[in-house]
Amino acid sequence: MKQLVAYITAGFPDIHFSTELVLALKEVGVDKLELGIPFSDPVADGPIIERANLKALQNGFKMETLFELSSKVAPHIETYWMGYFNPFYHRGMALFMDKAAQYGVKGFIIPDLPHEEALQYLPMVNQQHLNLVSFVAPTDSKERIATVVKDAQGFIYLVAYAGITGAHASEDLTHTIHEIKQNSDTPLFVGFGVNEKTAKERVRGVDGVIVGSALVEVLLDESLSLSEQMRKITHRAKVIKEKINS
Repeated sequence: MKQLVAYITAGFPDIHFSTELVLALKEVGVDKLELGIPFSDPVADGPIIERANLKALQNGFKMETLFELSSKVAPHIETYWMGYFNPFYHRGMALFMDKAAQYGVKGFIIPDLPHEEALQYLPMVNQQHLNLVSFVAPTDSKERIATVVKDAQGFIYLVAYAGITGAHASEDLTHTIHEIKQNSDTPLFVGFGVNEKTAKERVRGVDGVIVGSALVEVLLDESLSLSEQMRKITHRAKVIKEKINS
């Protein structure tokens, strides 16, 4: 069974809705959750998630929002915190590791933390029985891929193309997937540009897909009520889960 990883911006539009949305996504077949930590300069994200980040911050997001939300949802679905390194650095990795272990969060996805720098945190992460997800891009060399994935934990995040999330670019990932599989048995998921139209193609040769912008864009549609947003997001997730397994 191919897996579906869903990204949502933590606490947007509020913590109650986020909680209900996560539980609803679990019910329609989402296997893993990325709780995005709102940040003012999300360099790897496209305009959709960037807007959601800024709106969440304007709504008063605090790191305690992430912790409270995680305490409610992590017992029910495998949860990862996705965020840029700046908040982890300034608040201290030790704090995030302690809180993740406390609430049952499985690990961290930090797209702007280079592999070489991530290695210094691995002993601390492993001591708490957490995972630090590795990134691979189609532009990575054979040698680079082997180096990155040999330490892979939780799952490997394969970026579908060089660029930002939410775009509709496409690259041939066959060679990259082959190199990853040659060097690691860790589950491999493809992210960036995954939606109802692209999911079936993107899942070929890998263990699942990561969907973010296709879900978050619904949260930005102010013409919809919260209940309508909930129904539309869960429907999209259900359709994508069915397509990657058809």
